[in-house]
Amino acid sequence: MIELDAVDRKAASVLDGYLVRKDLVRTFSRQFPVPTYVVEFLLGRYCASIDQDEIDEGLEIVQRQLKSRTVKAGEEELFKARARENGEVKIIDLISARLDARTDSYVATLPSLRLNDVRISSELVNTHERILTGGFYAEISLTYDAAIAQESNGRPFGVDSLREIQLSKRDVLDVLAAARKGFTTEEWKDFLFRSIGIEPVDLTERQKNSLLLRMVPFVERNYNLVELGPRGTGKSHLFQQISPYAHLISGGKATVAQMFVHMGSGRRGLVCQYDVVCFDEVSGISFDQKDGVNIMKGYMESGEFSRGKENIRADGSIVLVGNFDVDVEHQQRIGHLFGPMPQEMRDDTAFMDRIHAYLPGWDVPKINKDLLTNHFGLVSDFLSECWSQLRYQSRVSVLQNRVFLGGALSGRDTNAVNKTVSGLLKLLYPDSESFVAEEDLEWAVRIAMEARRRVKEQQKRIGSAEFRNTHFSYVMGADGVEKFVSTPELQSENSIGGDPLEPGQVWVISPGGGDENPGLYRIEVNEGPGSGVKILNKPVPPAFRESMGFAEQNLYARSKQLVGDKDPRQHEFTVQLRAFDASKAGSKLGVGAIIALCTALLKKSVRGGLIISGEINLGGSIEPIHNPVSIAEIAIEKGATALLMPVSCRRQLFDLSDEMATKVDIQFYSDARDALLKAMIE
Repeated sequence: MIELDAVDRKAASVLDGYLVRKDLVRTFSRQFPVPTYVVEFLLGRYCASIDQDEIDEGLEIVQRQLKSRTVKAGEEELFKARARENGEVKIIDLISARLDARTDSYVATLPSLRLNDVRISSELVNTHERILTGGFYAEISLTYDAAIAQESNGRPFGVDSLREIQLSKRDVLDVLAAARKGFTTEEWKDFLFRSIGIEPVDLTERQKNSLLLRMVPFVERNYNLVELGPRGTGKSHLFQQISPYAHLISGGKATVAQMFVHMGSGRRGLVCQYDVVCFDEVSGISFDQKDGVNIMKGYMESGEFSRGKENIRADGSIVLVGNFDVDVEHQQRIGHLFGPMPQEMRDDTAFMDRIHAYLPGWDVPKINKDLLTNHFGLVSDFLSECWSQLRYQSRVSVLQNRVFLGGALSGRDTNAVNKTVSGLLKLLYPDSESFVAEEDLEWAVRIAMEARRRVKEQQKRIGSAEFRNTHFSYVMGADGVEKFVSTPELQSENSIGGDPLEPGQVWVISPGGGDENPGLYRIEVNEGPGSGVKILNKPVPPAFRESMGFAEQNLYARSKQLVGDKDPRQHEFTVQLRAFDASKAGSKLGVGAIIALCTALLKKSVRGGLIISGEINLGGSIEPIHNPVSIAEIAIEKGATALLMPVSCRRQLFDLSDEMATKVDIQFYSDARDALLKAMIE
């Protein structure tokens, strides 16, 4: 018996009857040829308790039912014989059906018995329409009629009754919403992970975020998600094992009739019948008709498709999962992150624009036995029913007047971010009336913007000018600071990247001097109540202390010109200098330092990709630089797109090679105010 922790005890107190111990599920799913949610359906019926005696009693019943009703390889004839001898046999199987036009009747297929011509009434088929589009697992009562067996082409086997393996109660969301009130946000996330069989204790923040993003298509209608990553991270597991409302298309082969609508019979396809349709091994996606991808593209955009004269609406989410065979950095060097997609989608920016989120599969841990939980989680059919009902709600209104998205986001970007935020908040707050905490809202916004920006960055790589601006940002809270969201795979330790930094942070290059070479630094300033400037580096490099002192005195003396009506003497500035090269002295960084102090006070960011060079003296004059060509070459090597230098360097820069001069935008400033205005984002 496992040791119950705080999350287990809270769950047991508010969700009695809806819990199952996840290690029990694995015991049975390895023994019997059925998906996890089928085993959990039975465990939920007989073992939804934390009392060990009740669990043991229930386990015996579940074991007996699975043993007597699931057909293992080689037992097909035994079950058929039982049906003949007893007139009926009960089995658990994946049942599907088709119309036999020759006899104008429906026939069912039971794969575990290798029967594909079982009689089934039209009433049963009409009650359970999904039986015609891939089928579902059910408890089936199979009869045998000896008289029909005597007839020519007779079909002696018949389905007398069936019960879908999924929850039938409709008030489940109220139960879940009431239970959520007893958990903190972090505990609730952990409980969700356990409910899908994952133990979250050793997961990093990014791993947890990726796994939660994977759940969004279950709770958000018409949500389009791509996940590409290494093998063995359980990409298809969630869509195959956890919910009967999800359908996995293995190998990527699909027909237009199967996906959308059958032109002959008018039968609706998978996107109408399931909450989530997942294409496994996306590189192999192909349709039987040339316009298949275009129909899918139209559906992903609007949730509608037209076949014949009518327009059909559906709300199934589309998930595309596939394997990455190279590392992410290499893929970015040779192409883009949609590389593993099939030919007709790989370079189609219009198709990419319909993707709401690109889940970084390389952030998801490989599934091994240490990652599987032995604790309590929600029974899968209860969880999937709650998720299915959450699809008919929206949390987009939570963003109104609390989050303002930056100007770089197009209409489609905004829609994608809204949908992802809505889905994540539904997972965290199943009660639509709950107040969403500021930090949880910002958490969801950052995940959503990163996942959408990853799509936009790939469109930019393909070369479309319309996708050039990818600097996604948002403003939240009373202080109104604009924050930028980047995708980590674009950042390299030794490169400055093209994204604006937080207010108070600037990239600078020291010209060196004496025994020290030039070097790249980042100055990071935070401001708060108090007074003075405090440098956090231990020990403080003397040359940097001197530059910082010059910057501080100039800020006080020229505050009206630099920061308007703000009084810098009423604020305390904490400063940290980070070195990115061998040089550590931080000499002659005064102009960068004064810009860092000003932007921290003004809550403004400097432009992305910008490096600042230059020293200011106590009198406010800008000192000349002895090696501007070396500084420009270092800036280019570090990935800068713009370089801000004293105007006195202009003539010396004629020695910069033509090739280098075309790689960076060099701008000149005459004094500290001029430098500040040119450095800040307009």
